[in-house]
Amino acid sequence: MSTFQAPKGTYDLIPPRSATFLAVRDAISTPLRNSGYGYIETPGFENVELFSRGVGESTDIVTKEMYTLTTKGNDHLALRPEGTASVLRAALQANLHKQGNLPVKLWYSGSYYRYERAQAGRYRHFSQVGAEAIGSEDPALDAELIILADQAYRSLGLRNFRILLNSLGDKECRPVYREALQTFLRGLDLDEETLRRAEINPLRVLDDKRESVQKQLDGAPLLRDYLCDACKAYHEEVRALITAAGVAFEDDAKLVRGLDYYTRTTFEFVHGGLGSQSAVGGGGRYDGLSEMIGGPALPSVGWALGVDRTVLALEAEGVELDLPAVTSVFAVAIGEEARRILFGKVTELRREGISADFSFGGKGLKGAMKDANRSGARLAVVAGERDLAEGVVQLKDMESGEQQAIAVEGLLDAVRAKLA
Repeated sequence: MSTFQAPKGTYDLIPPRSATFLAVRDAISTPLRNSGYGYIETPGFENVELFSRGVGESTDIVTKEMYTLTTKGNDHLALRPEGTASVLRAALQANLHKQGNLPVKLWYSGSYYRYERAQAGRYRHFSQVGAEAIGSEDPALDAELIILADQAYRSLGLRNFRILLNSLGDKECRPVYREALQTFLRGLDLDEETLRRAEINPLRVLDDKRESVQKQLDGAPLLRDYLCDACKAYHEEVRALITAAGVAFEDDAKLVRGLDYYTRTTFEFVHGGLGSQSAVGGGGRYDGLSEMIGGPALPSVGWALGVDRTVLALEAEGVELDLPAVTSVFAVAIGEEARRILFGKVTELRREGISADFSFGGKGLKGAMKDANRSGARLAVVAGERDLAEGVVQLKDMESGEQQAIAVEGLLDAVRAKLA
C-alpha cells in the first residue's frame, strides 16, 4: 500500500463507480444544454472577499468552513466553497451582461471545498453541477430551473425526492420580518455565538440544525406572513408555473438555505434515503449579489445539485444506471505478426468510434482471454499465425460463445453488424 492516502473527508473516483458519477453529471447537464445554458468553468480558488461578501460573513461557510491561504505575493485566497459567486464574478469580468442577451444562462461542473465534520453525504471535497440565469427578474426563470432539475433527477430514475419551496422576500419586506424575528430570538435561551448570529442575520438561526435550537423555534414568526404584495404575487406565479408543468413541490415556510445572498424564491431538493444529510441540491434567487461584489444590479437565480449526494440517493433507491460498456471489442493477438496487425485493427476501430482495447504485455492465449473477460467487451478478436496465413481472424461473441472466422479486411464491417 502507498505511504499516502486521500485526505480525511475526501474521496477518489475509481472505475467502475466513477462511470456512475460521469453519468450523473451528464444527466444533470443535459436538460440545461437543451435549454440555452452555456458551459462556464472558473478557477478552483478565488479572492477571499468574493465569498465573505457574497456568501455572508455570518454563515458557517465563511466563519468555519472555508479553506483559505495567503500566497507569496500576500494575496488572500480561498478554495471555492460554492459556485454561484465565482460564476457571477466571471460573468461580470467578461461583461457578458453587456452583450444584449439577458438573461445570461450558464451551467458549470466542478469540485468545491468546505472544512466540516466528515460524514456520509458530507465531504470536505465534493462535486456539483450548477446553473445560473443572470440578469432577469422573471418568475418563469425560477420555475424553469426547478423544472429542469426535476427533469434531470427523473431521467436518472430517482423518484423518492421532494422539492421544498419558500420565498425569502426582498429588501422591501424582509427588514420588517428581520426585526420581528430578532425580537423573538432575543427572548430565547441561546448561546452567545447564536445570539451574535441573530444580530447579524437572524434568518441563519432558523437554519441551525441543533435540536436544542430547533425546539425553541416553535412559534417563531414566519416570513410568509410578512411578504409584501409584490413578493406574494411573484411567489404565486412561480408556484403556478411549476404546478402547470406537473412538478410536485411542498411549501416550507421555514426553508432558509445556508447562504446570505438569497432573495424571494428559495428551494431545496431532499431525499429520505440519505439520513440527516437529506439535501441533494438546492438554490434560489439572488437579486442583490451582483451589487454585493461590486457589479451593477443584475437580478439572478440558480441552483447547484450535488453529484456525490445524487449517487448516494440512487444507491438508496437501488437504481442501477444503464451505463455504456467501457469496451466493446477486445483484441487478443498470439505472435508478433498478429500483434502488429491486430493493433492496427484496434486503432481502426477506435477511429470509427468503436470502443476497443488490446491485450498488452505479450500474454499467452489463456491470460489474454481472461483480460478479455474482465474488460466486459461484447466481442473478442483473436488471431494467431495460422489465422493470418489464411487471411482471417476469429470473432468471438463473449455472451454466447459463438465464434466465426472473418476476413481481416472485413473485420470493421463484421464488428459493426454484431454491435448494431
